[in-house]
Amino acid sequence: MIYRVRHATRYVYGRPVDLAAHIVHVTPRDLPGQAVLWTRLEVTPAPVRRVDGVDYFGNPVAWLYHEAPHLTFDVLTESEVDVDFARPPPEETTLAWEDVAALARVGGGPALDAAEFLFDSPMCAANAAAGEYAALSFAPGRPVLAALLDLNRRIYTEFRFRAGVTTLSTPVDQVLSRREGVCQDFTHLMISALRQVGVPARYMSGYIRTRPPPGQKRRLGSDQSHAWVGAWLGPEHGWVGLDPTNGIVVRAEHVVLGWGRDYGDISPVRGLILGGGDDVLTVGVDLVPADEWPDIAP
Repeated sequence: MIYRVRHATRYVYGRPVDLAAHIVHVTPRDLPGQAVLWTRLEVTPAPVRRVDGVDYFGNPVAWLYHEAPHLTFDVLTESEVDVDFARPPPEETTLAWEDVAALARVGGGPALDAAEFLFDSPMCAANAAAGEYAALSFAPGRPVLAALLDLNRRIYTEFRFRAGVTTLSTPVDQVLSRREGVCQDFTHLMISALRQVGVPARYMSGYIRTRPPPGQKRRLGSDQSHAWVGAWLGPEHGWVGLDPTNGIVVRAEHVVLGWGRDYGDISPVRGLILGGGDDVLTVGVDLVPADEWPDIAP
């Protein structure tokens, strides 16, 4: 499936910002199953300096520097991406989850890149309560993919998607007790649980395709960024994408921006400003099959 992606971010400041430095992760990443056909990033006002490159995890990133006063800050990226992620292997062909955990603990060789996703990160530490919740899925000797799919399903069915009840700093324990939140919360919860049981897990950032209500046209800017989990199945099968917010395996409905240990590593826009205050943030995202793009309503 070839998608057109549009991600528009706008800050309006109550007072001028005199100096600013930002890091932006808003450009999709080339990887197996996803080819970026073209992409462009526009920033207004134009930065005095812009550096494009990749971060520690290999994600596309731009560093932006402003040295003139400004009251607004706009970041717009547009891309076309061809997505066709492979089906996961049959559950019974994957290693027992204990074997995956043991390989990751040893590290080295094919487990080297996975092992670093076992460790705590600032927003997503291994969590004992989350591990207890996951234990119902991780019975002794169970194939790792079977356990992961069961945990993914349970979070989807036992938690309620509800915006506005959590923030970026809401801890996993609170998400567990409330049984509600948004995609970031469910992703952090699942990662914390997997780190507790010893299965490497990473935070995936990107977009998911949504559809307008029946009989209505899709409207520009109606979608949002999305998050899900990348889990390691062992050296033979590598990584699989699991979306606990929707209870599905990532195949052809998602576009990947990049990954990190938690949201903080791959947040779309972050930085430092001198000045400003009382700022208002608006974000508009569209993920649409490329051949449907002209039909979007304004």
